[in-house]
Amino acid sequence: MKLILFNKPFQVMSQFSPQAGRETLADYLQIPDIYPAGRLDADSEGLMLLTDDGRLQHQISHPKHKEAKTYTVQVEGVPDEQALLRLSQPLDLRDFVTQPCRVEQIEEPAWLWPRDPPVRKRLSIPTSWLAITLKEGKNRQVRRMTAAVGFPTLRLIRSAIGPCSLSSHPLRPGEWLQLPM
Repeated sequence: MKLILFNKPFQVMSQFSPQAGRETLADYLQIPDIYPAGRLDADSEGLMLLTDDGRLQHQISHPKHKEAKTYTVQVEGVPDEQALLRLSQPLDLRDFVTQPCRVEQIEEPAWLWPRDPPVRKRLSIPTSWLAITLKEGKNRQVRRMTAAVGFPTLRLIRSAIGPCSLSSHPLRPGEWLQLPM
């Protein structure tokens, strides 16, 4: 059984099959018979787990197993306590209501790499960083959550899945590591 940690770069598709004009996992991983345990949008970066074990893949990615996933999020503006509280409580996003989650304002992590291309900067609007830990993961959920409370996401990095994290296993974008099993 293999368990691969991969730091997915910005604009890479979370799939092995070819996508016209887009990089995919196949451009970075040439390990036979592994599959992603979950996905990340092309405009999101960070930790993905891949495995050749179907049971493990299901356990990591299926919502009923409630594997916590932490996202390091750069938002436009500086959320106040009210906005942070709203983010942490169930939030109605029209097509679903989020489950409660953990949200905290953080400093930009020391392990973080520069993004290529860089995130746009506005001199008149500050940015700040949040750590958001969810036990669910609907399509574009974190981006929709921060926008719903008035602080649009500028950069989204999945930094941890369960006990695996980019702070304990520092990988640059495009790098991978096979964990001993």
